[in-house]
Amino acid sequence: MNLTIETEQEDDGRWIAEIPELSGVLAYGATRDEAMARAEILALRVLAERSSPLSSCRRRPAPTQLSASEAAAGIDASREAAFGYIDSVC
Repeated sequence: MNLTIETEQEDDGRWIAEIPELSGVLAYGATRDEAMARAEILALRVLAERSSPLSSCRRRPAPTQLSASEAAAGIDASREAAFGYIDSVC
């Protein structure tokens, strides 16, 4: 799969890099290289998630407090809250 990184400098001097083949993959950086590197990292995350066997699972929002069964399962509330979701069991 060939991906294209398009870059553009904003009026405020920041750079934006976008990968048009992957909807929503764009990143800002102080320099062109930084924006491109951030977009590449984001693209790899998106591609990895799409190819994951769990990617077909529905996700549910992270709870503000863990239930007793979730705490017993060792779910890290701070990690899950940071990402905003918990993968459901398939």
